[in-house]
Amino acid sequence: MKQDFMELALEEAKRGIDAGDGGPFGALIVKDDKVIALRHNEVVKNNDPTAHAEIVTIREAAQKLANFHLNGCHLYVTAQPCPMCFAAIHWAHIEKVFYCNTQIQSAKIGFDDVLITEIIKQNTKDPIKFTHTPKHQCQELFKYWNNNPHKIRY
Repeated sequence: MKQDFMELALEEAKRGIDAGDGGPFGALIVKDDKVIALRHNEVVKNNDPTAHAEIVTIREAAQKLANFHLNGCHLYVTAQPCPMCFAAIHWAHIEKVFYCNTQIQSAKIGFDDVLITEIIKQNTKDPIKFTHTPKHQCQELFKYWNNNPHKIRY
């Protein structure tokens, strides 16, 4: 069954390539052996650097399941997730991830996220300057959230 799901992800990636929507990435989310969402990379189509196949698939699955936690779901994707998608997978609480091509194989065709990975590991200096600008109002906002009876637990 897993191979059939990966084949669907590969076919979806090809549709995205043929449409000119973005890179060679397709993804699908499965729950209880049923496909919940099937999407491809839409970075170029939407001029959105976050529209990776995994991200748009997670968004669609969350909408369809009416839940931002995708417990019990499996993700099938044509390449090892980049750091952004890796984080989104964790935020979504996806149970298992199956991928074909590795980060190294993706880098060989121009999709190199090694710099981001090295910055996260703190092995490389970040070229983007991040400045901590503490404000009392920001701390109050967090207190407001923490005391709000309507807050949702993550």
